[in-house]
Amino acid sequence: MLRTTRGPGLGPPLLQAALGLGRAGWHWPAGRAASGGRGRAWLQPTGRETGVQVYNSLTGRKEPLIVAHAEAASWYSCGPTVYDHAHLGHACSYVRFDIIRRILTKVFGCSIVMVMGITDVDDKIIKRANEMNISPASLASLYEEDFKQDMAALKVLPPTVYLRVTENIPQIISFIEGIIARGNAYSTAKGNVYFDLKSRGDKYGKLVGVVPGPVGEPADSDKRHASDFALWKAAKPQEVFWASPWGPGRPGWHIECSAIASMVFGSQLDIHSGGIDLAFPHHENEIAQCEVFHQCEQWGNYFLHSGHLHAKGKEEKMSKSLKNYITIKDFLKTFSPDVFRFFCLRSSYRSAIDYSDSAMLQAQQLLLGLGSFLEDARAYMKGQLACGSVREAMLWERNSSLWEYDLEKVPRLEPPASLPGEGLVWGPPGESGAPSAVTVLSSSLRLSSTKRAVKAALADDFDTPRVVDAILGLAHHGNGQLRASLKEPEGPRSPAVFGAIISYFEQFFETVGISLANQQYVSGDGSEATLHGVVDELVRFRQKVRQFALAMPEATGDARRQQLLERQPLLEACDTLRRGLTAHGINIKDRSSTTSTWELLDQRTKDQKSAG
Repeated sequence: MLRTTRGPGLGPPLLQAALGLGRAGWHWPAGRAASGGRGRAWLQPTGRETGVQVYNSLTGRKEPLIVAHAEAASWYSCGPTVYDHAHLGHACSYVRFDIIRRILTKVFGCSIVMVMGITDVDDKIIKRANEMNISPASLASLYEEDFKQDMAALKVLPPTVYLRVTENIPQIISFIEGIIARGNAYSTAKGNVYFDLKSRGDKYGKLVGVVPGPVGEPADSDKRHASDFALWKAAKPQEVFWASPWGPGRPGWHIECSAIASMVFGSQLDIHSGGIDLAFPHHENEIAQCEVFHQCEQWGNYFLHSGHLHAKGKEEKMSKSLKNYITIKDFLKTFSPDVFRFFCLRSSYRSAIDYSDSAMLQAQQLLLGLGSFLEDARAYMKGQLACGSVREAMLWERNSSLWEYDLEKVPRLEPPASLPGEGLVWGPPGESGAPSAVTVLSSSLRLSSTKRAVKAALADDFDTPRVVDAILGLAHHGNGQLRASLKEPEGPRSPAVFGAIISYFEQFFETVGISLANQQYVSGDGSEATLHGVVDELVRFRQKVRQFALAMPEATGDARRQQLLERQPLLEACDTLRRGLTAHGINIKDRSSTTSTWELLDQRTKDQKSAG
């Protein structure tokens, strides 16, 4: 059963603004307004309420996300056209939706059945295959596998099933026949089949509120109307083709997704996702085809669109056609997939986002800062970090205001000093570069209220920037309690609250696919255990040498000064060893004169620290 609500009647400019697309270089197509476009009655589905409000491109506003079956929510994702390497523009969209999928599953208990279509026959594939003198099938197979490897490297969960266009040609042909039978498509003497857009009447334009204006057509076009779009393309000489009732040819792009999604999910789809550039004409045409074929008022209930990734300083999106892209493989030579995920988390999935090396370094610094805080918290729990008395109520349950504490006396949580680029510090209110959580947070100092703030933000259209602010705010204040002290703490130790914070941080970041643990790649053949054992022994030996060198001599006067002078080379040797191990990805931290700990660095961070 569907309940009827009325949308606000937003036009294309408002949709563009709401999706964070107020940039030059992205334009809605010219055309006349569709009287039944956006703002038509949206049919609110019945079923299981997820507890999430999601921005629905069909209505131009946030709606309660209701899925037909919580144990099998249906989600169709437009997949790649596999003719070249995937780039960061693709990665941004897939990673953002992967984060949303993980949140729905792990936070809101909604199991997802996701289908992704792979376009493995297309004009671009045929053109590129001819240039490389290989078959289109071989080219598509090569880059499909390449795409899957890139997604795995970015830790994007695979869909429940991939479906290739070339393996579903009979189903696509049957789908086209159904649309023809319903009077909404026509075949031509040349063997083409087109969707008759005028037959759709005022029902076209649900996403963008426009019917496309006339476009330039070849003189020999066999369309009835310039705005009609192809469902089946007659084969050209030397092109790959399949037999059909209309002659040899291949499917049009839009029909592929409609047929594949319908083959799995039938006449009702919970969620459809893709980049904002797919809203028109691709998703608009999918809606038209499916609602005609299934004879339903509303095929897809929620359309989610991600914003573009822009090269910083440029208004256009990152794309192959503009030759302004960075491949995923090249990117991962410099930064980790965790850094890219954190970069994505810091903006709304609907917003356009600028890519730059400085933005990536900033994301990396924040992740390193979080990892350093957790290492310090673990060291405190183990008794390896001496600090003053911990104000446990501040971190645990007490309702407090941020302004009760003198933030000028709270040490900032910073990345390692040797990291290249400008350090982003978590300082007092109003200080340049400080996250907004530090300036506006008032009641989320404690762990329990941080959890509530995070859950509320995730339920509000997956507002990950608010989540990041809340997490950084709690880490900032937790770090403030771990001020190193040369004296033994006078008050009781409070390791439990830090254990709870560690567990919560690890759980949250695991949910969104980020590892805060050591990210060094070590083979699984037993070398990891050997490495840890060797480094443990080395650090223990170094610590004994350092402890001896720092011990105050019993002698006095000139004899004492002479002993200190003699021990100085030992301290210098300890420092040299620490720097040398850093170059090999091993970071030693001297917690006190009697305690040192160590950690493995990510390979990419190691390279940057060595170069700094």
